[in-house]
Amino acid sequence: MTREAHFDRYAESYDEALAQGLAISGEDKHYFARGRIAFLANQLAAAGFQARTVLDYGCGTGTATPYLLEHLGARKVIGVDISHRSIEVATRAYSSLPAEFLPLEAFRPCEQADLVYCNGVFHHIPPAERADAIRCIWRALRPGGYLALWENNPWNPATRYVMRRCPFDDDAITLTPPEARRLVQQGRFTLISTRFLFIFPRALAFLRWLESPLARLPLGTQYEILCRKACGTSDAPMK
Repeated sequence: MTREAHFDRYAESYDEALAQGLAISGEDKHYFARGRIAFLANQLAAAGFQARTVLDYGCGTGTATPYLLEHLGARKVIGVDISHRSIEVATRAYSSLPAEFLPLEAFRPCEQADLVYCNGVFHHIPPAERADAIRCIWRALRPGGYLALWENNPWNPATRYVMRRCPFDDDAITLTPPEARRLVQQGRFTLISTRFLFIFPRALAFLRWLESPLARLPLGTQYEILCRKACGTSDAPMK
């Protein structure tokens, strides 16, 4: 089965399948989407960076879209995914927002994005194809633009448990943080930081004020690689 067909199977039932995996945390997909993007918004604000056009690489059914617009103050979101059915679901759900969704094969990266947001995508990409995906992202970013690559932290036992419970993660090949850092650096990105988030489930919510102080430690169930395409660098559009 192709990756496209794999995710087409779950396009309509994605929320149900994800909820099955996340049940141990006591939270739903919106808690995590909002948390990731609010965390990123603080990082970009500290850098004095405004992302007007955001590319959601591997957007799935578009869950991140309203949070990218709200928390980042983006004017437009472009969502791309290999799953045509997921793109259809996203288009139906968010047609009233300043966003467009299209299949990955129809996307032409041409330095149109200030920021690329990518969550939980690369563990579904075969290792031999990951460099091509990074090249696509590089070409989609304007010089000086940022990539926020979020991945599941395989060093965290809760992460591994959740992934075993998610039907659509049965093809997953996880990336450790060092592997993800090497991937973006080999793709010509300048590494800025590695941060870990989502340590405490809802049952321990009273400890969540510690999340930010502990973000440098590899404790969270997800991690973010924040990196940048250097100013003055460019590339020809992908043909």
